[in-house]
Amino acid sequence: MEHVISVLVENRFGVLSHISGMFSGRGFNIDSLAVGETEDPSVSRMTIVVHGDDQVVAQILKQLNRQVNVIQVEDLAGREHVERELMLIKIPVTAKNRGELLEVASIFRARVVDVQEESLTIEAVGSGEKLEALLRMCKKFGIRELVRTGRIGISRG
Repeated sequence: MEHVISVLVENRFGVLSHISGMFSGRGFNIDSLAVGETEDPSVSRMTIVVHGDDQVVAQILKQLNRQVNVIQVEDLAGREHVERELMLIKIPVTAKNRGELLEVASIFRARVVDVQEESLTIEAVGSGEKLEALLRMCKKFGIRELVRTGRIGISRG
C-alpha cells in the first residue's frame, strides 16, 4: 500500500541527508521526496511517498520520530488530505500540430510557460493520475524533456 508521510523538520544543514540516509540504511525505498521551507523559515516540510504494508510503515514512522531534528511525523494515507504534483513537459511542435497540442493542454488545465519556434513547454499541476493522463496524450507529439517534482501533501482542516 502507498503512504504519503508528512514530516516537519528543523531547517538545518544535513537534515535531508540524515533522513534519506535513515531510509537507505534500513532498506526502505523512497518513491517520491519533496522538501521545502514552511511558513516558518526555521522549519521545512518533507513529503515522502513510500510503499509498504502497515508493519513496514509503522517502522518507518517510528524511526522518523526518533530523529533529533524531526518535529512532527504524520501519515496522510489514513487522513483526509490534499496532494499535488508539478510537471513540466517540453514537446516538439510544428505549425501543423501546435493547435492540437494547445487544445490538449487546455483540456487538462495546463499552462504553456514557454513558446519557441520548434517547442512548447507545458506546466501541469494536479494529482498523479491527472499528470499521467496528460503525459499519455503528449507522447504522440514526442517528448523532448520531462521533469516532475514528486508529490506534496497536507492534511485538511
